[in-house]
Amino acid sequence: MLDLLITNATLPDGRTGMSIAVQGGRIAEVTAGLDAPAHEKLDAQGLLLAPHFVDPHFHMDATLSYGLPRVNESGTLLEGIALWGELKPLLKADALIERALAYCDWAVAKGLLAVRSHVDTSDPSLLAVDALLEVKRQVAPYLDLQLVAFPQDGVLRSAGGVDNLKRALDKGVDVVGGIPHFERTMADGAASVTLLMELAAERGKLVDMHCDESDDPLSRHIETLSAETWRLGMQGRVTGSHCTSMHSMDNYYVSKLLPLIAQSGVSVVSNPLINITLQGRHDTYPKRRGMTRVPELMAAGVNVAFGHDCVMDPWYGMGSGDMLEVAHMGLHVAQMTSQAGIRQCFEAVTANAARVMHLEGYGIEAGCDASFVLLQARDPVEAIRLRASRLKVFRKGRLLAETPAATAALHLPGREQATSWMIRKP
Repeated sequence: MLDLLITNATLPDGRTGMSIAVQGGRIAEVTAGLDAPAHEKLDAQGLLLAPHFVDPHFHMDATLSYGLPRVNESGTLLEGIALWGELKPLLKADALIERALAYCDWAVAKGLLAVRSHVDTSDPSLLAVDALLEVKRQVAPYLDLQLVAFPQDGVLRSAGGVDNLKRALDKGVDVVGGIPHFERTMADGAASVTLLMELAAERGKLVDMHCDESDDPLSRHIETLSAETWRLGMQGRVTGSHCTSMHSMDNYYVSKLLPLIAQSGVSVVSNPLINITLQGRHDTYPKRRGMTRVPELMAAGVNVAFGHDCVMDPWYGMGSGDMLEVAHMGLHVAQMTSQAGIRQCFEAVTANAARVMHLEGYGIEAGCDASFVLLQARDPVEAIRLRASRLKVFRKGRLLAETPAATAALHLPGREQATSWMIRKP
């Protein structure tokens, strides 16, 4: 007797009429037309069953703090950093935990069951680190929270930066982070990359650095990060996040840079909602988009994922934890409007993001965790277009969240009452 049997599902790769058999929290079988005894059966009615969404870049220590102590009026990255500096002395662990847990509830409701969050280690008290470690403990039954030791003020620029980061790792933080473009000089930035990469190699940690979050085409720390990854044999274990300066670089230099990133096995995380908001603020017209070269990186063989980055915090006053909104913005900014491009944007918030986080048991195949989302759409393109309702969210075979189907009742002159939810008929 199976625990759960889902029938008549469409999968992201286009297979239709599929049955997914679940036993003991894992997928036992994926095949067409299976009918077997089960404690619970669910007819997907041809709708899309996708692996759960993954956010590989977020700042949970700041989330839902919008307006504390004031609003970012300029909308710039640097005012956001300054505002966060004003807020840090006012932070209370209980309030930080409460906001983070509230966001995790939002995430689960949206089918987002894995988040990589950077946590600021610049404060010697490590209050935010301790708070998010407690959040990680509390949400473990229903959400994978991976933490990055992030020296927001610069690991070399701030007093005790290296020691604070090491203490955060000692407490149980998972990943080594950095922000080389915020160090005082380009040379210091490059030195910080080498220092942090060697620390990660010594401790056997993954790496995820904020890299070149700037409009300055001469901010080239992704080059150093890739070279250090190759030198230390850490291929596949390193991520460069943002990389927005690449949008402003000349094509000749990028033609050299892309093969280096691909050869080193460095993943890149772009954050479309935030990159399009924060970058280009010093431009008049024409204004740069600021987002990194997503389609070019993908074409070069680089694993590219999309992150949400911020929700209602000093940098961004919008957001709801919806990774389909992230993908929707990403395809517009990157002009990835072909059918293949839109599907790549769906992969950027699912499979590619899972690869960044090194999630085990991810996907919809036999042996994977039974962690998936039934969407009110018939394919990934439609899911992004509609920001489709998450009808049911499962983690390891257990139902975590349900959302009613989105429908509209139409009362049109001269026509009988009808309902519509903007789905394309098969």
